[in-house]
Amino acid sequence: MSENVVHLHKATDPPTADTAPTVLTVMPDAPPARPVPLWVRSGRVVKSAVTHETTRATVRAAARHGLYTFNGGRIVARRAWDGRTGSRYERMIRAAEAAGNLEAAEEWEERLQRFRAARHHRRMDLLHSPVDAAKGVAVGAGMSIGALVALGVVMAISTGHVGDVITPLSATVDFIALLIRIVQVVWGPALSIGPFLALLALWSVGRKQHAAPAWALPANVRNTEGEPITPSIVVKALRDLGVPALARAIKEMGDAGASMLGPIRIAGCGVEVDVTLPSGVATNEVQAKRRKLAENLTRHEHEVFITIPQAARTVRLWVADSGALDEPIGPSPLVTDDTMTADYTKGKAPWGQDLRGDAAALSLYQRHLLITGLSNQGKTVALRSLALWLSLDKSVQFLMGDLKGAGDWAMFDGLATTLIQGPTDEHVIQVTEMVEGAVGEMNRRLQAPPGTVFPPLIVLVDEAQVAFMCPAKGTGKDKRPYGGAKADSRYFMAVRKIHNQGRAVNVLMWQGTQDPTNENLPKLVREGAHTRASLALGTESQARMALGDKAVDGGAAPNLLRPGLDRGTLVVASDGISIPAGQSSITVRTHYIDDDAAEAITDRAKALRDGVTTLHAIDRSAEHDPLADIAAVIGDAPRVRTKDVLARLAARNADAYGGWSFLDLKRVLDDAGAEPYKSDGVMVVSRDRVARALANRDTDGSASAD
Repeated sequence: MSENVVHLHKATDPPTADTAPTVLTVMPDAPPARPVPLWVRSGRVVKSAVTHETTRATVRAAARHGLYTFNGGRIVARRAWDGRTGSRYERMIRAAEAAGNLEAAEEWEERLQRFRAARHHRRMDLLHSPVDAAKGVAVGAGMSIGALVALGVVMAISTGHVGDVITPLSATVDFIALLIRIVQVVWGPALSIGPFLALLALWSVGRKQHAAPAWALPANVRNTEGEPITPSIVVKALRDLGVPALARAIKEMGDAGASMLGPIRIAGCGVEVDVTLPSGVATNEVQAKRRKLAENLTRHEHEVFITIPQAARTVRLWVADSGALDEPIGPSPLVTDDTMTADYTKGKAPWGQDLRGDAAALSLYQRHLLITGLSNQGKTVALRSLALWLSLDKSVQFLMGDLKGAGDWAMFDGLATTLIQGPTDEHVIQVTEMVEGAVGEMNRRLQAPPGTVFPPLIVLVDEAQVAFMCPAKGTGKDKRPYGGAKADSRYFMAVRKIHNQGRAVNVLMWQGTQDPTNENLPKLVREGAHTRASLALGTESQARMALGDKAVDGGAAPNLLRPGLDRGTLVVASDGISIPAGQSSITVRTHYIDDDAAEAITDRAKALRDGVTTLHAIDRSAEHDPLADIAAVIGDAPRVRTKDVLARLAARNADAYGGWSFLDLKRVLDDAGAEPYKSDGVMVVSRDRVARALANRDTDGSASAD
């Protein structure tokens, strides 16, 4: 192998005899590139030409216009065949039979018989028409000649020239000769141009019907997103769904596949249509292909909802206007109407709008509530908006535990009797004892005389999965765990007790939780809620846990909501909200109420009340001072009703006061000299009397612990 030797010298020192040049050995140069064969270069040129946009556009245009003409001929031939034969009626009969509508099939069969009878009559008439036509021509010609001769006689008498007798007849002959000459001149070009005019007519028919593949159509035609939903579009979407039995049935129906469809009704920001499926096609086969159906309808998956109405073998399609669900809804009436109040018994909370754009309002009367969904989807805001509305009923009491502790419920300070905020095990313990205190209040109410009316008590726990998964256990003799889903779990059992009996005495459990599973949301707790709502979830199994099998089998699909994009949109299964007949759930887009607006609403709610002292922690120590605790729960209010004092004491320390009755409270106050008294017809406890009793007791050194 030969080497190339290069001599290198410094730029400043010219080479001399004494200085040896620096030698750099260089690998041999690569052999010169061989010329690319002509056929290779030609292939590259062809490939570049094929991939060029102008070339592709030219190919699409040529294919499009050629198929317009060819398919236009097919359309015209099909129309002509339908007009001359009974194929149209036969398709209608098959469609009616496939839909199971025998009455319609019989009606179309009668029409087919009438059509065939009329066609037979016309054909029989054709047998006699040549003779009749010849007789008619002879009579007409004779009468015409006679009329022309008569006109010539009149002209001859008038002018005195005998030759005028044949003038009208000769003029008619000249006119006929002129027409013949015109036809002779035009006939040749007409024969040449006629086929082109026929092809142009076929092309026009094909172009109007867009009779070409989608890839060959112009861009403005291919982009059909947002096009109106018509019967033909729905039928084509169902035909191309990939369900063989459905495709075969529609093919047999031909264009009459629209007979499967009910009327297309405008429903809010979309349209709604009922589809009666042909025999052999199950509703779940269509439900399972929601995405493909949406794409066939030129919509996104979240813009098509499939539900099951009462009618057998029927699916109800709701198709949104393109992009309509991405538009925000208006503000909540709680924000826009400063005079709004609430009525727990008869009113409904303004929660948002359904997909049809109608107001969605939820009744909260004696209904336990569960809202679930993935993190950061609007669960707390949806739950809080219900509590904000209910706070405008001054008779409603709140016990609140926020196990996230981010301040989402801080505006209820001074409105809720108890407000515990924080994510730690200590906060779970306090929330558990708050719920146990509510159980004690429930038991007291259940033992009250029949006919006693109790104010609603809402026990609300946000991020309840933290409580169910808490590993903490009791100390001392009570080693029961606070979390878990077993019979020894304190939080689980307290919630179950309220679910079982709280509704009868207006003690209600509201919970919000993330990502429902059997570990963080036990089955018995899920099924104990009367109103179940879910935002976006990850899987169908989670949707079944959140809403139940009945709702999911009926079309509820929170797992198909888009996380992040459908924030605030939830699926509700409840008898407290208006749901269309035959459906088991409804999709609601909730109003967004930010923290500032929520603060303004709670300020209005506080103005309706005499003043509430909110407890932020529960005293769980074994030692307790009843009189001091009574003073603590009264707070700054001048007087508090005795039943409210009992409820606050039970929330403060369930072990000590959960079983207290009015007699127990009266005994402590009477002994201290702070007896309860009547005010406006109800028994109340005076803040000043209790404070004076405490001051006197401390002065006398008589403080004691019960």
